Amino acid sequence: MEIGLFVSNLTNPTLLFFGLGLLAATLKSDLEIPAASIKFISLYLLLSIGFKGGQELAHSAFTLEILYAILFGLTIASLVPLYTFYILRKRLGVADAGAIAAAYGSVSAVTFVAAASFLETYQHTFSGYMVAVMAFMESPAIVIAVFLINKYDKQQAGNTDLGKILGHSFTNGSVFLILGSLLIGYLADAKQAEGIKPFTTDIFKGFLAIFLLEMGMVTARRFSSFRKYGLYLPLFGILVAACNGSLVALASVLVTNDPGTRFMFAILGAGASYIAVPAAMRMAAPKADPGLYIPMALGVAFPFNISVGMVLYWYIIQTHVSERLSSNLSQLFTYLHF
Repeated sequence: MEIGLFVSNLTNPTLLFFGLGLLAATLKSDLEIPAASIKFISLYLLLSIGFKGGQELAHSAFTLEILYAILFGLTIASLVPLYTFYILRKRLGVADAGAIAAAYGSVSAVTFVAAASFLETYQHTFSGYMVAVMAFMESPAIVIAVFLINKYDKQQAGNTDLGKILGHSFTNGSVFLILGSLLIGYLADAKQAEGIKPFTTDIFKGFLAIFLLEMGMVTARRFSSFRKYGLYLPLFGILVAACNGSLVALASVLVTNDPGTRFMFAILGAGASYIAVPAAMRMAAPKADPGLYIPMALGVAFPFNISVGMVLYWYIIQTHVSERLSSNLSQLFTYLHF
């Protein structure tokens, strides 16, 4: 792996602000960012990503690649909670295993935003349809986790309305805003859209730095209550994120050859939700311990992905290993066809 790329990522100002937040909380500093300000910034980041994705989508015709991308994303979001649940069931109860599986099977919008900034730093872009793919990937993991909890927890069975859970997944504020912004960006006149470019683009990294400062403080506070569970879950969280991201980075070549788009697929595969899933699990799995599944996503997967994971997935994509994999698979399919 290129050491220069790793060092460059670690010295990225936005990531350094995340580290400052970790340090502030560890040293018990009274540094505090008003909750209203953070809420505004998080809404801004989602709006900006959604709008720019819609603009990109408007400039490209609907193709089979877009359809394949959505199906690929749905497949990832369905498989990850299945295998993580059965591994975790060996150590945890049904509800806790289901909630963590839902978190890792769903996606992290904030990690997606940080990944977009990573690509911009190295002057790479990604396809606008990835914003839509991210939104579609929010719900399948939640639905599958609820199904598994109902199947294996007899006391829980029948107590959850899957329709309400699915509806809540799509009306969740972050999902609703990013989908709405995507639609507006798609419909907006290109010349009119240029007028708000200073808002959607120029100040993006500054707001991201402030947001990651807050995320650093929140992560440190959550992780302190998580340590009582030992090393198993932190190590599991890192390994699952790394494996998911690496495998998706390899397999994404079957959908597209664009490095930036493949990188965003890897990030979606590796990320863990700490916004939509906790909201859904409050209804679907009240017995699940938030002190487990929230720190797993926010205190383990998120820091790993923005510090080490992004460099790892980008390296895999750049080494052309997946192109050789795609070539071998194509030859196999051709052989089987004939």
